[in-house]
Amino acid sequence: METEKRSASEDPADGPAETPADGAAGAPALGPAASVARLLDGLAEERRPRRRGLRWALAASVAGAVVLGGVLVLLPRSGERAAPPAPGPAGRALAAAGTGVPASLPDLAALIGEREAHLRAHPGDDQSWAVLGSAYVERGARTGDFMSYPKAEHALRTSLKARPEGNVAALAGLAALANARHDYRAARTWGERAARLAPKRWTTYPVLIDAYRGLGDAKGVTRSLETLQKLKSGAAVRALAGTVYRDRGWRENAAAALADAAALAEGPAERAAGLHRVGELSWERGEPAQALRYVEAALAAEPGHHPSLAAKGRALAALGRTSEALQAYRSALAKWPEPQYALELGELYESLKLVPAARAQYDLLRARVRDAGRGGVSDERVLGLFEADHGDAEAAVRRLRAEFARHGSPENADALGWALHRAGDPAAGLTFAERAMKKGPRSAVFAYHRGEIERELGRYGAARRHLSEALRVNPYFSPLGAAAARDALQALGDPPEGGPAEVYAPPGAPVPKLPAPARAPR
Repeated sequence: METEKRSASEDPADGPAETPADGAAGAPALGPAASVARLLDGLAEERRPRRRGLRWALAASVAGAVVLGGVLVLLPRSGERAAPPAPGPAGRALAAAGTGVPASLPDLAALIGEREAHLRAHPGDDQSWAVLGSAYVERGARTGDFMSYPKAEHALRTSLKARPEGNVAALAGLAALANARHDYRAARTWGERAARLAPKRWTTYPVLIDAYRGLGDAKGVTRSLETLQKLKSGAAVRALAGTVYRDRGWRENAAAALADAAALAEGPAERAAGLHRVGELSWERGEPAQALRYVEAALAAEPGHHPSLAAKGRALAALGRTSEALQAYRSALAKWPEPQYALELGELYESLKLVPAARAQYDLLRARVRDAGRGGVSDERVLGLFEADHGDAEAAVRRLRAEFARHGSPENADALGWALHRAGDPAAGLTFAERAMKKGPRSAVFAYHRGEIERELGRYGAARRHLSEALRVNPYFSPLGAAAARDALQALGDPPEGGPAEVYAPPGAPVPKLPAPARAPR
């Protein structure tokens, strides 16, 4: 592991010098290896049923998950008054949400059914509309039922119409809904309104961090994280801080924070999410065996955890266990037909020369993006990257230009730069590739894309450097991309003698070309 050495004169808001703090007094200072190793070593004994913890960490997104629970907290009623729900499954769902823990899906379904019945008799109860809308958001986020989102929007806007002033629960619910739909500008607007009304309500800040990350607003992320750390401590905050540190390239700090979050997790869902995130960081560092160990532990805690199933597929493919990798990906898609999973599985099939199977996954990707769009969810970045490599590169540029204009994150900058390169404009693409590497995390994909663009432009020294960096960061980052990076380096050969003056190609010199990899037909 590399170690970040930061000057003591730097702004403390920028992050810790060695290990992150989350504002918790007396919190244990566990190192990343020790804390997770302790958790893994005791995993066999801990598989017996346990009382659910009072904290909630990452699922697909740390910030969104915390807020989806938090907005269900019971607030004093205004408008029409009615009797509170009787104790039972719905009451358990509310009690769990009030502490930031995900309700069980049966309890969540009971809460939705009870609130729907209650509102038929009491349509003016603004708080019940807010609870119902937030419950719909959580159901959609956890089950992939994106048609829950239009219902959520209707319920939350009805709540806001019934009580337009001071309705923090509805505002926070709309922010969480916008994040779930990948509409980060709207999430920022709703979240900032909620924060102004209730600045000490901790559940608002994770949704703001999620929105600011999607917009590429590093200052907004820092500001919101600092506020959150003053208001709340524990596993969820450490996990969120670790995600922020990872985005900034502070990988040692990220590993420490995420390992602490996993070690402090109490419930199975929280433990699975924490272990998955540590495994994901190991994968990004090019350590597939270690990543596999973490995600298998996550699946032992929660067998249906679809992000860990997909992560298991990545790790197994890197280790050459392709049959098991294919099965893990298929299991992930059965749990959650995420377009990103379909793209990864399709490219794995393509690397194995299984063209019909790859084409089936690409068709699934398109269908899933269309289905999600009916619920208001935008998957433009994934679809744009797919089109750039396997379809219509010009269409990819149009999609990704619009997406980058909405959400200027490093991930969208990288995708747009790559699409421009694939569409025949590498000079324009390089501007966005450079931006992605400057603003984003240390990423093998970012380095590979930039290196290929530089190779096309005849900047051979820079191309060698960035292609080598991609393979050094993670030699297994993509079954197609990693092989292409190795081929490109071989075609470039060793640097010529003569020093820096000979690094760049002379004007008019031909660019070394590689045969285009076989692509599955559209």
